[in-house]
Amino acid sequence: MQTAIRLVERGLIPEPLLRHGIRRLLRERLRELEDRFGPDPERALESWIEHMRGAPVALVPELANEQHYEVPPAFFELVLGPRLKYSSGYFPHERATLAEAEEAMLALTCSRADLRDGMDVLELGCGWGSLSLWMAERYPNSRILAVSNSAPQREHVLAAARSRGLTNLRVLTRDMNHFETDERFDRVVSVEMFEHMRNWEALLTRIARWLRDDGALFLHVFAHREHPYAFEVRDESDWMSRFFFSGGMMPSHGLVSRLAAPLCEQQRWVVSGTHYARTSEEWLANLERRRGAVLELFARCYGPDEAQRWYQRWRVFFLACAELFAYDGGDEWIVSHHLLKHAAARRGESR
Repeated sequence: MQTAIRLVERGLIPEPLLRHGIRRLLRERLRELEDRFGPDPERALESWIEHMRGAPVALVPELANEQHYEVPPAFFELVLGPRLKYSSGYFPHERATLAEAEEAMLALTCSRADLRDGMDVLELGCGWGSLSLWMAERYPNSRILAVSNSAPQREHVLAAARSRGLTNLRVLTRDMNHFETDERFDRVVSVEMFEHMRNWEALLTRIARWLRDDGALFLHVFAHREHPYAFEVRDESDWMSRFFFSGGMMPSHGLVSRLAAPLCEQQRWVVSGTHYARTSEEWLANLERRRGAVLELFARCYGPDEAQRWYQRWRVFFLACAELFAYDGGDEWIVSHHLLKHAAARRGESR
């Protein structure tokens, strides 16, 4: 395995072989999940939830920063779409571009969160500001507070807001283990942040305090259709856990509804994994198209001797994401949307 990883990081493994190897590892993951959950899935799920309860809100937030968010913004400007949305897009038709997919998912997020102009909105894990800036533009009478664990992200979002003349957006840099606020909000939204958290019940309890009585929380997470699991570095095959998801987890689609928290799931939606697979393929194409600029940037960031290695790591990361979400026609690993409120109501689910 060590030899194979060295060859991968030198770019010496042809892409078809890489994809084949990734699919083999995915099949191994599914067999492992079947072994773990198969005999008594209810008991296994309860054991996982107990593990979550005993953990801090976030296990290693500093590693999430190092692995994703302290990379220079210029890298993401090279590989992401124009909105710098570092999460799944939504492709409304076969010929849709990455830019259109970003816009479509941002619109879908705000629709499912039931956002309206004039609301007070808190975004947890704002990334490079795709949703926060979109909300500030579309809802000019709303007041948006965005929270990120990354100082470079805060600086980038604030600069983008200034350049667009937006005055209704504030950005804070905070560790979610310690973030608190006395403010109250009509909506809390979070896109692909909860996967970096571990004690969801503790965080949901805090969010409930920040929401007004008639407020709502909207969550967008990637998920496995059935079983949650942790990204753990157990051996050298856990390459993605080591470099990209230390302390992270893959939730299951039904996990939110099983938690003991003061917020009740009102509705959930499935977004086919094919949308994330296409998003990842677009990122990969941008990375390869702009290889020279990326290598130059990585040489400044990591040193000339490490630039090629980091280029290949990001290349394999995007390949792995594409294959993961494309698996079984996009039905195995998915994007999961949830709307939660204080008061219990009839649950609904749609595709």
